[in-house]
Amino acid sequence: MIYIDKKALDNFDRFHRGNLINCLTGTKPALLIATRSREGLNNLALFSNVFHLGADPAMIGFVQRPLTSYSHTYKNIIETGWFTVNHINVSLAARAHHTSAKFPDNVSEFSACGIEEEMVEPFPVPFVKDSAVRFAARFLREIFIDENNTRLILASIDSIQIKEGVVENDGNIDFSRGGTVAVAGLEKYYNVLPLAKFDYAKPNNNTLADLIGNK
Repeated sequence: MIYIDKKALDNFDRFHRGNLINCLTGTKPALLIATRSREGLNNLALFSNVFHLGADPAMIGFVQRPLTSYSHTYKNIIETGWFTVNHINVSLAARAHHTSAKFPDNVSEFSACGIEEEMVEPFPVPFVKDSAVRFAARFLREIFIDENNTRLILASIDSIQIKEGVVENDGNIDFSRGGTVAVAGLEKYYNVLPLAKFDYAKPNNNTLADLIGNK
């Protein structure tokens, strides 16, 4: 094992440290958040920190980094109250990654990165047309985190759109069928492949007994 204490970590080159810390929690969903400004310009940004908050009511959250002049996603969400979350497939990965570039205020990442948008009634914000799993979300509130000047954005899930054949009979989503990719750190992407599907966990589950017995 390699041991890295806080002193060593603080002395790393900032890019090396950033890559290492960003990768520590493992692979995460690579998602495109789409918004629209009050002036009607569509925006698209790559996020890897969107997470499930609850199913009843259906809620998600994501972390907004410290605000800069390029924080178009945050600005649009606060102004309009809406955004969409779109999973990235293999064919979209390279173009989706490029949305993290700092484009000027008057440039849409959809057009700059060659990603096709799709408006779906009644939502005032665009979806990524080629995304196999996507949903519309409505802003609820934000929680400011003093320790690193970030914001936790809370939102409700309003509508879900999933490609035919990707949802299983029990409601689980098979992301391998949709070609979804995952990301670790800021720049390395992975295919999503199924490993196993276990029974609902209970203390007297036979599967657990078999696993312990075969250990």
